[in-house]
Amino acid sequence: MTGGVIQSIDYAAVAAPLVLALVAGLVLLLDAFLPARPGGARVLGLVTLGGLVAALAVVAVQAAGGGTRRTFCVPASLGGEPAQGRAAPASCSFVADRFSLLIAAVVLAAGVVVVLLSMTEIAAGRGAGPEERGRIPAGEWYFLLLATLTGAVLLPASRDLIMLVVSLELVSLPVFALTALKRHDGRASEAALKLFLVSVVSTAITLFGVSLLYGVTGSVHLDRIDAALRTTGDMAQVTAVAIVLVVAGFAFKIAAVPFHFWAGDVYRGAPVPVAALLSVVSKASGFAGLILLLTSALPGKAALWAPGVAVVAALTMTAGNVLAMRQRAAVRLLAWSSVAQSGYILAPLAVYAVAPRAAVGASVAYLVFYAAMNLIAFAVVLLVARLPEGQDLEAYRGLALRSPAAGLSLAFALVCLAGLPPGLAGLFAKIVVFRAVVDGGLGWLALVMAANTVAGLYYYIAWTARLFAPPAAGESRTVSTRTAAGVAVAVAVAVTVVFSVVPQVVLSVTG
Repeated sequence: MTGGVIQSIDYAAVAAPLVLALVAGLVLLLDAFLPARPGGARVLGLVTLGGLVAALAVVAVQAAGGGTRRTFCVPASLGGEPAQGRAAPASCSFVADRFSLLIAAVVLAAGVVVVLLSMTEIAAGRGAGPEERGRIPAGEWYFLLLATLTGAVLLPASRDLIMLVVSLELVSLPVFALTALKRHDGRASEAALKLFLVSVVSTAITLFGVSLLYGVTGSVHLDRIDAALRTTGDMAQVTAVAIVLVVAGFAFKIAAVPFHFWAGDVYRGAPVPVAALLSVVSKASGFAGLILLLTSALPGKAALWAPGVAVVAALTMTAGNVLAMRQRAAVRLLAWSSVAQSGYILAPLAVYAVAPRAAVGASVAYLVFYAAMNLIAFAVVLLVARLPEGQDLEAYRGLALRSPAAGLSLAFALVCLAGLPPGLAGLFAKIVVFRAVVDGGLGWLALVMAANTVAGLYYYIAWTARLFAPPAAGESRTVSTRTAAGVAVAVAVAVTVVFSVVPQVVLSVTG
């Protein structure tokens, strides 16, 4: 009805998150009513896996159909009157376009790998002694995981501030519980508490910035915020403070400097599947929200926020690499490596004012390449972590000789992350980012990136060298890849090999 407030819902547009939400409810029901059997956790894992594959198929069909789907739209009559006296165009809260579908595909594909890792983690916990002190409740685990993935799919399609914040919290809140679900583990409880405190602070900062943006512009829709900021010069100082606060809130989520301090302890204390979730799914969602905010709501203020993004990117990659060099635990090294990678993803956004399309394309392309490479590393780390003292880097000495499949997969992931052949996926990712930054005129940032790339070689190559070093005397332990985590390794390696051989698969979509 024209001029009314009744909204029609395009269920095809929201099909992917709807599938995930329905499967989450199904998992809870199955967990509550199915009789307790030894294979019950595996059934729940397979149901979760089926839901993710179904959602991924929906995203693929939407992408193949082309076009853009919009729903939850505000009619033009409720848009207010801009300075020219013409009614504002209709604005929508949910938009399924190429950007949102690509991020959703990355999140869901990563979710498949995380579920496979979770099946191995849960199976290992159920064999932890007669009292099962390490037991993880499978129903709650998979429900919370699906809730997080639902938020991660919703977030890149969000086009108003309220939906952005709600989706971001839907990504974050279940992760606290996932981190703490490993019972009787003091390190996991500590990690959950730290993650909770960091998230609460970041949410408060984000909401303060959002309230200021709404107060200045009178709208929550991103396109209308942009239009309002372009037509009014009032309250420039308040707008600047709002931008700083909102960007700082998202910086917490992606572990950018100076809001990176939580990453090492949280990754180390959380179960490895949750660390992988934080490293890929949560990070992809955080970057999706940040990109949407900067490029849809604040493109006219790029001259204000772009220099700050450049400085934060340089500090983030530097701090991440320096801290990673000092680590002796595999998960902590990957945590700080992930912080450094956030700096590389941020860097192209600093040239948005000069080349908007190239900047966003380079950031998203690097994010896609990074997700595949990092998941290989976490999958192998989960397999090795099951050994005594498996958290320490020394446990990887001679792994390529003792367990060739796991060792060679991890070596491939590390050379990819370092950007060295034959890890061409990582090399292409860095070239795309370097080209965007140099073409944008930020030569100093390109030099910082080059120096950090060389610094990163130190710990990536050192870890790779351990894999091929002679095992310690008497060391004959092997890593079994005949588990769900082994399948996860194979899937992630296959995708990364495809990206290395045919990088156009990613570059053509993000370009």
